[in-house]
Amino acid sequence: MGFGKKYKLIDLFSGCGGMTRGFVDTGRFEPVWANDFNAPAMESYRANFDSNGRHSFVGDIVDILDDPDFIVPEADVVIGGPPCQGFSLLNKCRQDDSRRSLWFQFMRIVERCGARAVVMENVRQLLTSPEFLQIQHTLSELGFKYIQKRVLNTADYGVPEIRHRTIILATKDTPVSLPLPSHGDPEKFTNVETDLFGMLLPKPWNDVRSAIGTLPPPVGTEIREEPAPLDLHFGRNPSSVSRERYRAVPAGGNRFDLQRNRPDITPNCWIKKKSGGTDLFGRLWWDRPSVTIRTEFFKPEKGRYLHPEQHRPITHREAARIQSFSDDFIFKGSKIEIAKQIGNAVPPKLSKAIAEEISRSLDGQTDAFYVSEAEEVYRKIKVAKAVECN
Repeated sequence: MGFGKKYKLIDLFSGCGGMTRGFVDTGRFEPVWANDFNAPAMESYRANFDSNGRHSFVGDIVDILDDPDFIVPEADVVIGGPPCQGFSLLNKCRQDDSRRSLWFQFMRIVERCGARAVVMENVRQLLTSPEFLQIQHTLSELGFKYIQKRVLNTADYGVPEIRHRTIILATKDTPVSLPLPSHGDPEKFTNVETDLFGMLLPKPWNDVRSAIGTLPPPVGTEIREEPAPLDLHFGRNPSSVSRERYRAVPAGGNRFDLQRNRPDITPNCWIKKKSGGTDLFGRLWWDRPSVTIRTEFFKPEKGRYLHPEQHRPITHREAARIQSFSDDFIFKGSKIEIAKQIGNAVPPKLSKAIAEEISRSLDGQTDAFYVSEAEEVYRKIKVAKAVECN
C-alpha cells in the first residue's frame, strides 16, 4: 500500500473496473464516481469497489451529463477508455461509428470535476486517427500543460499477454511521465539494450505458465459454487468433431496444422483460404506471453486460445489471470458477460504502473529532467512488434 495523500478518482466507461483496480492497489486513490452503460459490468465494479452502490452509476453518459440535476463530484483524476470499437481495425464501419465521439463526453466530465490529471486508454489506432488531434487540442484548452502519449505493450509491465494499447497521460501542474517498462523480451535485446535493461528490466516477460500453470483441469461447464479460482475455472461441451480438431493441433500450432493433420475435419472456409492469420485455432505457448485476450477467448476459432497442452479452449479463470486479475477480483453476470468484462478490461498491472506515475506527478515529484530521462530510455528501447493488432 502506498503512503501519502489520497487522490479522488473518477472512472468512465469503467467496465468491471480493471483500471480502477490498478489505481486502488497503489493505496493512493479513492474512487468517487464511476459509470458504464453495461449493467453486469457495473455489478462487478460494485462488488469490488462500491458495495453500497453510492458512487457507481449505470447508464448512457450523454443522458447523465444532460440531466440538469446531475452534479459531477470533484476529483483529482479521471481515467477511462471510451469504447474502442470505433477505432479498431476489427470494425469495418469505423468511419461512421458514433462511439468515436464518446471521448468528448469524457472531456465534459474532466472539465466539470476539475481534474488535475487524465488517463485515457484505447486501441493503438487512436494515435493515428483524426480524433487524437482533437483530444490533444481539447486537453490543452482545458488547461493541461503536460501531455504524454504512446502505444504501450502490456507485457512490458508484468502482464503475461501481448496487448498494445494507446495510453494518453495529461496533467495541469507538474510534468508527467509514462511508466518505464519493468519487464522485457530477452530475445529482442541488443548488446546496448542488454546493458541498459540490466538496470531497468530485472525480469523477463511473464509467460502463460506463470499465470495458469498451477491450475488443475477444469470441471463442469457452468460457473461453480466454489471459492476462487475454481469458480470460473470451467470448460465447455464441444462436439466430438471439435474435440478431434483440438487433438490435431500440436504445441504452438494453428489452423494450418489442423489442415495438414486432419483435412477431413477442417472447415471448408479455412481450406479455401490459403493465407490469413496464424493465430486462428492456435495453441498458446507455455513459455511466451499470451496473445491479446479478447471477449470471445473461449472460442478457439476466434484466435490462439487453445490451452498449451490440454485439448480445450482456455477457461474464464485462465483468461482473467492472463489479464493480470488476481483471483480475489469478483466478477458478476453470465458466462458471456463475464467473458466480455475480462476481454474489454485494462489489465490491472498496467494500470498500477500508470497510477504510480500519476501519483508521482500529483505529489510534485516529477520534473522536466525526470521526463526527459524517461523519454531517452523509451528512445533506446526497441519494443517488440505486436503478435496481432487489437
